[in-house]
Amino acid sequence: MNMDFNSAEKLLELCEQNQLPISEVMRQRECILGEMPRDAADHRMNKAWEIMRTSATQPLKKPIKSMGGLIGGEAKKLEAHYGRKKSICGDVLGKAMTYAMAVLEVNASMGLIVAAPTAGSAGVVPGMMLALQECYRISDQRIMDALYNAGAVGYLAMRNATVAGAVGGCQAEIGVASAMAASAAVELMGGTPQQCLDAASTVLMNMLGLVCDPVGGLVEYPCQNRNAAGVANALVAAEMALSGIHQLIPFDQMLDTMYTVGRHLPAELRETALGGCAATPAACAACGHCG
Repeated sequence: MNMDFNSAEKLLELCEQNQLPISEVMRQRECILGEMPRDAADHRMNKAWEIMRTSATQPLKKPIKSMGGLIGGEAKKLEAHYGRKKSICGDVLGKAMTYAMAVLEVNASMGLIVAAPTAGSAGVVPGMMLALQECYRISDQRIMDALYNAGAVGYLAMRNATVAGAVGGCQAEIGVASAMAASAAVELMGGTPQQCLDAASTVLMNMLGLVCDPVGGLVEYPCQNRNAAGVANALVAAEMALSGIHQLIPFDQMLDTMYTVGRHLPAELRETALGGCAATPAACAACGHCG
């Protein structure tokens, strides 16, 4: 059976024809194209999940200073704030923000992470998944299913647009990561394939035009903050889709729009550290890289 797809439209057709969720279509695609049994594919996904979970929790036990010195300890502060019952974000978002920021601390200190879809946006998907797992007591098997769903969205973005900040700005990194997380969350909470992709499209719409402006050229700041913001955006989009709010613009069209906008961003706003936050006096003083 051919489970390959090159667009969200085709993906939805496969889901409808076979009465399968996005996760199962993606799993079968991986098995067929990768010429591997189901158990082998699941083993690889489980390993990715274990790495994600470790990177999201390690800095909470022992805060890590980044190589560039711009971040370190932020996740622990959020956890302490949440523990004091001071959080105004609620359980899921409060936890998701904490875990997302923790992953960026691991990444910026040369630790092991899963690029989802990139290193600079690696906190969004695990942050969302771990928070939902803890708040709703979800099994690792169901989380793995959700990660296949996220993988389908990431694959479409890489195939038909970009996930590189140097090409499309931060909307292509945090934006796509958030789209992956939103889609996965919708399936995890009982949504349909159409609702999953509605959520993914809404995320890209809400983050359209987000620039990539790393201070000092380091994947630390404002990258870490944007992982937390990306989780919030994903939660908003997922909640809207699950409520039955339909997205006017299909995911394929929104992805194409994101790619077009990204290519029109000036070079200063595409990972060169020559504009945006990176060019502010405070940023230049912090990293010492500006004249």
